Amino acid sequence: MSERSSGTAAEVRQTADAERATPGVARARWAITGVFFINGLLLSTYLVRIPSLKASLGLTESQLGVVLTCYGVAAVLAMQSVGRLVARFGSARVILVTLAALPFALVAIGFAGDVVELAAAVTVAGAAAGTIDAAMNAHAVVVERLHRRPIMNGCHAAWSISAIVASLLGAAVIRANVSVAEHTLWVGGLLLPAAIPVALGLLPASADREPKLANHTKPAGKARYGWTGAVLVFGCLGLVLMLCEAAVISWSGVFLHEGRGATLAVAALGYGAYTLFQTFGRLAGDPLTERFGRVRMFRAHALVAVAGFVVVLAGRTPLVSLAGFAVLGFGTSVLVPLIFSAVGHAGGQGPGAARFVSRATTFTYAGILIGPALVGWLAQGVGLNWTFAALIPLMVLTALSARVMRPPSGDGAGPVGG
Repeated sequence: MSERSSGTAAEVRQTADAERATPGVARARWAITGVFFINGLLLSTYLVRIPSLKASLGLTESQLGVVLTCYGVAAVLAMQSVGRLVARFGSARVILVTLAALPFALVAIGFAGDVVELAAAVTVAGAAAGTIDAAMNAHAVVVERLHRRPIMNGCHAAWSISAIVASLLGAAVIRANVSVAEHTLWVGGLLLPAAIPVALGLLPASADREPKLANHTKPAGKARYGWTGAVLVFGCLGLVLMLCEAAVISWSGVFLHEGRGATLAVAALGYGAYTLFQTFGRLAGDPLTERFGRVRMFRAHALVAVAGFVVVLAGRTPLVSLAGFAVLGFGTSVLVPLIFSAVGHAGGQGPGAARFVSRATTFTYAGILIGPALVGWLAQGVGLNWTFAALIPLMVLTALSARVMRPPSGDGAGPVGG
């Protein structure tokens, strides 16, 4: 048999295998996308009501800072155990439990009567959020491997869309003078019954649970705990990207208002433009990744992000800099999803994906936590222009690191290579 006919036969067998697995895998593909969407709605509802919580409870800036820190620290600590939980129970069950817990945590936040109750509720919410963040990304990797085509960008697009929906809904209910307690009660009450059937559509626990076999050998050394060289590389890339995103989230409005003379209303559009075009990029990300591969997609979008930073800084008017933030959002859109996909596939079969993803997520959360403060500290010393300019070399290095996105040989993840 010729090499060509042999290759054709292999492709036919792969296609047949994919078709036999299609019903369950296709259902899981939309189920995990729904998990991202519901999770985003729940967490974004909390985020948009933070100013209302501060005002209604009479919190000082330092008290609010402690509350926000409780969320981040709880999330980072909780995600360290996700690998072990997935190994024992499977990522689907971890997602089901945490997705069911989040509405209750959200309602507890809304009904908090003082700073202590708020801190306790936010800590629970942070622990649940950190757990489900790592678990749902790990589950998406398993679905991606079985589906044999990229899906991670679509999952993150669902989260971005949910954040936009929650922001618009939050603005509407705040304008209608709806209390935080009533708002969170309605959101939690509606999403809890929606979350359970969505989570039940995920792959079975056996898809990534540790096999219970007498002769099963667990990974040794660093691989067992997820701290490998590959994870550190992907984690550092994620840290850089989340530093950049945190800078835009926290400081784009200040940059436009104080640096480019924009009105407060126009300045508020900076993060909106970034998020909107980031969502557009993610919606188109999966088919483009399937066509061009992870390496070229990662490199191209990182270079677009560099161009976005340049436009932001070179623009002398609010409109031009606003367009720069839009370009920057489009450029960064697929980068973090591609990192999660790559690090998950590097973890191999079984719970390895969850171990690797949870460790990489630690870096991304660190970027979110320290990014706003780091940018503020640098801006105090050298100004916001130079601080934003300092992020450009980091993004250039990110583009130069694109080759690490190449899937391991024999990964079986479908056409997402270089």
